[in-house]
Amino acid sequence: MDLAEQFAHIATGAVYDDLTPELLAARADAVRATNAYNASSGEPSVVREGLLRDVVGSMGREVTFEPTFRCEFGRNIHLGSRFFANFDCVMLDGAPITVGDDVLLGPKVGLYTSNHVLDPLERAAGACRAVPITLGNAVWIGGGATVLPGVTIGDGAVVGAGSVVTRDVPAGVVVAGNPARVLREITPADRTGFRPRH
Repeated sequence: MDLAEQFAHIATGAVYDDLTPELLAARADAVRATNAYNASSGEPSVVREGLLRDVVGSMGREVTFEPTFRCEFGRNIHLGSRFFANFDCVMLDGAPITVGDDVLLGPKVGLYTSNHVLDPLERAAGACRAVPITLGNAVWIGGGATVLPGVTIGDGAVVGAGSVVTRDVPAGVVVAGNPARVLREITPADRTGFRPRH
């Protein structure tokens, strides 16, 4: 199977061979592309966004990763506008990672669509499975949080720092913990009265 056929197979959620020459080469390409993007820190945003478009499948406007950004393939990452990821973000995008607008990721956030199988012999042979991750609009994920395969996080939700998100998160709530659980809804009482100066 060529690379496009392999990604189509992976997208079904079926077990796949993680060690094919095509996938290994695609990972190496992603490392080279993210190295170029990470090295551009401090350059004008138009330069950085141009380099990032060589990494990800699609993206909106005003998209920024602080160094060091790492991904598995890049081509399965789809980012909305006004996206910001703080230092040391990792996205394992065997399956699609789809991110809405106005999303913030704290430092050391990991979004992991891919997972090795449980059987040790199959795992050693390269057996993996990947399930998509979706982040809605205006999601904020705190530093050091991990989002596992198959999770959808609803619009406006907040994930507390250090959390491990193992299941879907409703819109407009705060979740935290390992595994993350809903702590409360976000309400008008959470407004601080802040107004931007511009």
